[in-house]
Amino acid sequence: MVNNAKHMEMEPLEAVNAQCLRTELQWFVAVANERLSVTFPNPPAPSEKDSKQEPPRDKGWLGKLFSDEQEAAQYGDIKLLTTSSATPPDLTQSVATYAELVRHYSMSTEERLVLMLALIPHIQPQLLDIFFAPNKINNRGFSEFGGIKGQQFGGFLPTIETALYIAAGNDLERRFRLAHIFEPDHFFFLHNILYIHTQPGNEPYTSGQICLTDEYTDFFTTGKQRTPQFSMDFPAKRLQTQMEWEDLVLEEVTAKQLDEIRIWLQHRETLMNDWGMAKKLKPGYKALFYGPPGTGKTLTASLLGKLFKRDVYRVDLSMVISKYIGETEKNLEKVFKRAENKNWILFFDEADALFGKRTTISDSHDKYANQEIAYLLQRLEDYPSLVILGTNMRYNIEEAFMRRLQVVVHFPKPQSKERQRLWQSSFSAKAQFAEDVNFEQIARQYELSGGSIVNVVQYASLLALSRGGNVISQSDIIQGIRKEYLKEGKTI
Repeated sequence: MVNNAKHMEMEPLEAVNAQCLRTELQWFVAVANERLSVTFPNPPAPSEKDSKQEPPRDKGWLGKLFSDEQEAAQYGDIKLLTTSSATPPDLTQSVATYAELVRHYSMSTEERLVLMLALIPHIQPQLLDIFFAPNKINNRGFSEFGGIKGQQFGGFLPTIETALYIAAGNDLERRFRLAHIFEPDHFFFLHNILYIHTQPGNEPYTSGQICLTDEYTDFFTTGKQRTPQFSMDFPAKRLQTQMEWEDLVLEEVTAKQLDEIRIWLQHRETLMNDWGMAKKLKPGYKALFYGPPGTGKTLTASLLGKLFKRDVYRVDLSMVISKYIGETEKNLEKVFKRAENKNWILFFDEADALFGKRTTISDSHDKYANQEIAYLLQRLEDYPSLVILGTNMRYNIEEAFMRRLQVVVHFPKPQSKERQRLWQSSFSAKAQFAEDVNFEQIARQYELSGGSIVNVVQYASLLALSRGGNVISQSDIIQGIRKEYLKEGKTI
């Protein structure tokens, strides 16, 4: 027993997950076969070619195609199946991610069927091909199977109707009892395990596709969460930095304001759960970073994530904002939906483009801005982690958003003392300085942001390297400063 335990500990999670899902798939196939065999009691007759060969082992309906010999009378012979004789596998000893989730929520048989149905297109899509079988009466699919076909994916994509058919057949009472599984307050949807993709129009709700979120697809298979790729479907880029929190050079007032965010990130769970404040406080934390470009707003957001081991994503508002009514909200929803329950920090740089003050509302198109604001306010309040809005000007942000911020942090241009620290800490340790370099004088004489100082450091370092050495002179630094001043229309 001890050796087996050690073996289990050493077994890769992928292998553990695969074994668990293999067992669950076998159970699902048995349930689906039983449902099909009750609905269609006579299996397809073998073709002449197949009858001459050794008959294969009967695997039930799943994976077979309906034959031309099936008659309408067989289709019409519908029977009710109130319970399945196929017993769900015992997962009490499994350490697979899927098994842990089943135990955590004490899932019912029907909930396991729905979850497995949503997972199958990702791991064994051919198992559902039988549901593409045509109805020989009208030369189209069987209505009770539900399902849709994807645009690129060639397999069968299950819908709510598919799940109800497998779990309840045409037993109306049981179908009605199972409807609660697809309600928004069910843990499948509250905790972002499943979502329903519905098509526009007045089609039945049961025609909505049952989708497993990417997060749980990863957890159930590899056990590792994939980093989302920047695209139109996810208009946000991950922010990373090699710097540490101690490298951040800020004014004392700014640093104290940031301490409020650090304290929240460190003690949120204790405050909300142990202190029982979850019912009194909003779930997340909202902050505004404002100040001139290059003063450390983006770097600070990155370092907060690094300090507390949270991914930070900068939302690309150029890909989010749309002139078409309703499209901006849809694009934002792609980010918020993906970020839910992951503790990501969302950073909206140049946030006034989205959260800025609106002009006077005068016509019906402009009035839609009210709905957009309402959506943004609700989404901000519901997001359970840290959201940071970044802008150059504080008063560009709509008052409705300002009232919902927990902290407003000013990032001014660094003063002489901070500039000197930036000059001294930004150069490489391999750089040497000529005797005429005086960082105290440079910091006192030239007002530059942290970002501009870094640009000068790069310029001066490259000048030294171009001479074949590593000695940086005062002249190199002044040339770099002159370049930065010219960008701003100023001269030395």
